[in-house]
Amino acid sequence: MKKDPEKGYIALLGWSLSAVEAAEKFDRRYVVVAPDWAEEYCNTHNIPYIPWNFERLNDRSMEIAETLKDKGVDVAIPLFEETVEWAGAINSVLLNNPRLLGQSMLMRDKSLMKRRAQLGGIRVGIFEEAHDHEDVIRFLKRVNQTLLKLEGDLNDPIHLKAFDKAGCLGHRVIRTPDDVDGIPAEEFPALMESHLDGWEFAVEAWIHNGKIQFLNISEYVTLGYSVFVPASPELESYRAQITQEIEKLIKAFDIEFGVIHPEYFVTSDGTMYFGEVAYRPPGFKVFELLERVYDGFNAYQASMLVFDPKATDEEVAAYFPKPVEDAKAHAGCFGVYPRRRVVSKLEIPEETENHPYFESHELTTPMEEIVTKRTAFGTHWGLVYFVGEDSDEMKRLLKRQEELDYYI
Repeated sequence: MKKDPEKGYIALLGWSLSAVEAAEKFDRRYVVVAPDWAEEYCNTHNIPYIPWNFERLNDRSMEIAETLKDKGVDVAIPLFEETVEWAGAINSVLLNNPRLLGQSMLMRDKSLMKRRAQLGGIRVGIFEEAHDHEDVIRFLKRVNQTLLKLEGDLNDPIHLKAFDKAGCLGHRVIRTPDDVDGIPAEEFPALMESHLDGWEFAVEAWIHNGKIQFLNISEYVTLGYSVFVPASPELESYRAQITQEIEKLIKAFDIEFGVIHPEYFVTSDGTMYFGEVAYRPPGFKVFELLERVYDGFNAYQASMLVFDPKATDEEVAAYFPKPVEDAKAHAGCFGVYPRRRVVSKLEIPEETENHPYFESHELTTPMEEIVTKRTAFGTHWGLVYFVGEDSDEMKRLLKRQEELDYYI
């Protein structure tokens, strides 16, 4: 598409083919900032590209901000958790706003994030940092003491999470002191938090000039396995309350623009608890799911729009569909993890393939026969996609996939 020099010039931090394709079809100039393994692909396909190693923080770290500034880039957009801090640092230079670096660090450190949320009057569970195994055992005992557990009662679980990893990576559920022994020393320091009983869900909110432009509620069927959009009518009934919570979050974290992806719990009495918030696109291809149900909507282009300091209020307002109302169906996906210890081939279950909601998958033939033991939540081997009109059937279908073997 023809690029408009009057509109913002955008840097995409990290590699995402979906984001690149969206940028190609959008009217903004863009450049991809990615590790050097992306160079060959970018050169072959004429994609504007700058190599950068996001894993190395050193004396040259300021160089990428200066390089982008010299090119006339207006803003940097993080595509992955690991590029959020880089985006904050770069944007503090490009937009001449040093607070953006501090804000991005709050979005990366789960412990700082929860403290900031608390200061903003947002309800969170009990949490502490753990520096070693003893800290975890102490916290487990203290939480259960607080819950007035008696000798012989089953412990309430606690959650151990990496400070700065995306999604379920590094997430462990601890119920007994024996569970603590299995934590490798390199996983410390970590965040510990009390278990919240409730319905967990996620939100994707596009923000421009400190105001929500579009809010999607993503419904988890099983955390770490399955999600669908838009949410069921039961969860959507909380939309007004969820919107208020997001507005509190915007105020607490001083967010003027961009996309946030927070997670919440709603308890049986309708109380909302804040889990965590990310300043990047969600996992599990939720952006792609949204594009599947909202005609003409591209979630990556929407992100470029709300990040662009040159975007007008009118242009932003005109881009977004009406949440839920404009959705033509529900789209969901399931993350497949082998249920057997030894596998030799991929075989899509017949009942899945024959279901009218089944659309596609991105699974590949196994490279190794032995399946590595899943530590914590682990990483899925690929996604299976479904589209259909009934949210109850979508829920049942996604739940059913947990009992089926894709790798045999």
